[in-house]
Amino acid sequence: EEGFKGFILPQQNAKEAAIVSGLDVYGVENVSQVIDFFNGKTVLEPTIVNTREEFFKTLDFPEFDFAEVRGQESIKRCMEIAAAGGHNLILIGPPGAGKTMLAKRLPSILPPMTLKEALETTKIHSVAGKMKDIGLMNQRPFRSPHHNTSCSAIAGGGSYPQPGEISLAHNGVLFLDELPEFKRDVLEVMRQPLEDREVTISRSKFTITYPSSFMLVASMNPSPGGYFNDPDAPVSSSPAEMQRYLSKISGPLLDRIDIHVEVTPVPFEKLSDVRNGESSVEIRKRVIAARDIQSKRFEKLESIHYNAQMTTKHIREHCKLDDTSLQLLKSAMERLNLSARAYDRILKVSRTIADLEGSESVKSDHISEAIQYRSLDREGWLG
Repeated sequence: EEGFKGFILPQQNAKEAAIVSGLDVYGVENVSQVIDFFNGKTVLEPTIVNTREEFFKTLDFPEFDFAEVRGQESIKRCMEIAAAGGHNLILIGPPGAGKTMLAKRLPSILPPMTLKEALETTKIHSVAGKMKDIGLMNQRPFRSPHHNTSCSAIAGGGSYPQPGEISLAHNGVLFLDELPEFKRDVLEVMRQPLEDREVTISRSKFTITYPSSFMLVASMNPSPGGYFNDPDAPVSSSPAEMQRYLSKISGPLLDRIDIHVEVTPVPFEKLSDVRNGESSVEIRKRVIAARDIQSKRFEKLESIHYNAQMTTKHIREHCKLDDTSLQLLKSAMERLNLSARAYDRILKVSRTIADLEGSESVKSDHISEAIQYRSLDREGWLG
């Protein structure tokens, strides 16, 4: 833009800078190489990166594959819906039910990043100093901070503000294992970025805004003892203990999570089954097909690319309901005492379910499936 012909950079940064087309990028080890270059004593070879080749390295052999998961078909279905629409998800279940294992496999079914997303993500990781001789990030980030993480580590901060975990997870997944163990103020700091998909850090001399459009995936035990919703285990926590434990997660934060799903332990017969389940590659094909429908739907919009990003205006436009569906949703709203935000979440999720089926309109069975994924709004949970 400013008419420069090229850059001279440290060798480690050369590959990353070479993504920019129309500029010669020279990587050097020391200052004497630079002096010799300008004096004409040595010739430096420009670093060349084939952006298309870098970017289209496929993820056909994921490290964590859904084929290894025994049972849990309903949870896999929830994860497919979450991946297809970019929805936030919370898994609730006793220890050892497979919550963390399932969450780690979510990136394997996410659609590949577009070139624009890859450049955005690479920029953020470069600012944070996380790039190590990588030209272009072609896989969606998966961030899993520990529960003793501070507010500034999550949201970003420092005297010269660095991106936090929510920005490093931009275009990818932020996984919070054991959600109630996180400090309440850490969870509350995420409320605004979850809604606005960016985070603004203010300092006395300047203000900086980092993007933070991520999928939040959280897991939690249903009670301090961990076995509240396990039908075969004794309930060892008193109602007061459970209330105190669950009250660490505020209602407004839960409202921002589209899909709540209960995970129960896998019975022995399924655990010992030698047959593999459906592979991540097969699930990802359906996810990509649903995302393609959404890309066409929102192609004229700058800031919306998938269903989870829809505003109220777009929900009204793209989630029109017939009388049966409206009646079904009305009775669910009254029975579960849902908020207006939860109402929007149900419509977004039902739109994604319809897209996975290739359906033009949202039907009553799509609405009823989406209502099932609001476990924590039901009586008996959270008071």
